[in-house]
Amino acid sequence: MKIISYNLNGIRAAMNKGLLDWLQTESPDVFCIQESKAQPEQIDTKAFEESGYQYIYLHSAQKKGYSGVGMFCKQKPDNVVAGMGIEKYDSEGRVLRADFGDITVVCVYIPSGTTGDIRQDFKMEFLEDFLVFLNNLRKERPNIIVCGDYNICHKPIDINHPERQTGVSGFLPEEREWLDRLEASGMTDSFRMFDQSAEKYSWWSYRFGARERNAGWRIDYHWVSDSLRKRLTNAAILTDAVHSDHCPVMIELQ
Repeated sequence: MKIISYNLNGIRAAMNKGLLDWLQTESPDVFCIQESKAQPEQIDTKAFEESGYQYIYLHSAQKKGYSGVGMFCKQKPDNVVAGMGIEKYDSEGRVLRADFGDITVVCVYIPSGTTGDIRQDFKMEFLEDFLVFLNNLRKERPNIIVCGDYNICHKPIDINHPERQTGVSGFLPEEREWLDRLEASGMTDSFRMFDQSAEKYSWWSYRFGARERNAGWRIDYHWVSDSLRKRLTNAAILTDAVHSDHCPVMIELQ
């Protein structure tokens, strides 16, 4: 089973940059997206169906051109649930869940706090409620994969020049401590099982030639239940894909 997660920063813009050709080449079983920035009727789902993704699930924000997550699947999931059951988050299209046999895939787009205190407070509230949601879900579905844009760099190795990032949303102590708690709850950062090297990032600002200089942040993840560790066969950051200011992240498991 191959799963790719990708913050597209606008699915229509990404499709205009060759997303579908790239997707056919990579051919994941499940393709999870964040920041679709589109309503379902604005997305050319037929083009994805023709690429082999017959089962498409979209959870868009009520606000047009904002947020939104989706899953494109080759096989039909046993169960699909949009949202966490909390309106203030669900109205922004941030969580989508699908069950495949004994595995549950959760696609998440965690809010950014970069626009000011109000949204940073909203982000911290989301994180607490999302952890409760995950802990409750794992009681009935212990084998979960939580992929998406977390908008948090976990450790200094995950961000360029960490000494310059003090007090910056996305690298705040309280955000990083939340990932510590996620890990302590029995979840594993899949990429770090396979690659412990520095300067491996998944997002770069469009400003100042950041991508060319590799001045990036690793904020896109597949966190997996510890029970799935032995079934993981690969995890990677696919930096050659350039349809967005993010790049995709991938895992493969038995």
